[in-house]
Amino acid sequence: MVLSAIKSSVLIIHGPNLNLLGTREPGVYGDATLAQINDRLAGLADAAGVSLQAFQSNHEGAIVDRIHEAKAAQIGYIVINPAAFTHTSVAIRDALAAVAVPFIEVHLSNVHRREPFRHHSYFSDVAEAVIAGMGPYGYEAALGYALARMNTN
Repeated sequence: MVLSAIKSSVLIIHGPNLNLLGTREPGVYGDATLAQINDRLAGLADAAGVSLQAFQSNHEGAIVDRIHEAKAAQIGYIVINPAAFTHTSVAIRDALAAVAVPFIEVHLSNVHRREPFRHHSYFSDVAEAVIAGMGPYGYEAALGYALARMNTN
């Protein structure tokens, strides 16, 4: 099946401090670097014939701007690890709602086994799916789900 142009791209958004993966608290976040995660996802997307764009920022406004661009770029799915913004950003939530591109929320660690302030997400109730605690494989699972959904819509 050939995917239509409007559904042939996935955007991966990595939030604050994820640029430090591989060295940042490896006991919590693992030892895979962001580049390794992005390379693995790019390979999976390429094998499926889908374009993958990866974006990381430590700045809330930059993430909001990139989400706004997703609609015009005809992104079929967003996979987002909002990181610390999960618990604080109404602005990112509003941007995701405004563009109406389906998205999957991903967390490397199991946020529900961590500090109580990490238990609340501003995104989970509007996300198509939520994946937490699977390390880098959570991104792969999210991408696999997005690819399957794009193939059936």
